[in-house]
Amino acid sequence: MNLKSDIKNHIISFLNEIGIDVIKANLGDNTFLPGLQLQGQTILVDEEKLKYPGDLLHEAGHIAVTEKQLRPLIGTNKIGEDWPGLGDEIVAILWSYAALDHLKLDPKVVFHSEGYKNASPWFIEQFTSGVYMGLPLLEWMGVCDTETFPKMKRWLR
Repeated sequence: MNLKSDIKNHIISFLNEIGIDVIKANLGDNTFLPGLQLQGQTILVDEEKLKYPGDLLHEAGHIAVTEKQLRPLIGTNKIGEDWPGLGDEIVAILWSYAALDHLKLDPKVVFHSEGYKNASPWFIEQFTSGVYMGLPLLEWMGVCDTETFPKMKRWLR
């Protein structure tokens, strides 16, 4: 085993525990992130094509902050072209930071050099200094409290 594989397995175990299934699959090259595809409350992962294990947490964040009744529509044309919206994107990013904190992983696992349109260092700086953009929205969703963040009350909206 190597560090990347250990991190991936740690993340997958966590996601399965909180109710987000991760299923191994053979995926084409036309996925939004290499080796990952969302399908309802499930993440399909092609381990041969997955470049960054932290991308699993970001994609899980999208599932986690989506309303329960809409989750089955993720990955279909029924979810709507505007999904995820900007607010959803912001809270998915913040959710993934909370998950990193919970799993005791380095922020660079999610906020790697090839992600977030070169803004990864900015996200790391903001979050590690306690500036949590989107926190009121995440609290409004009922999954955390401002006073105790990044500790979560629950992981799914």
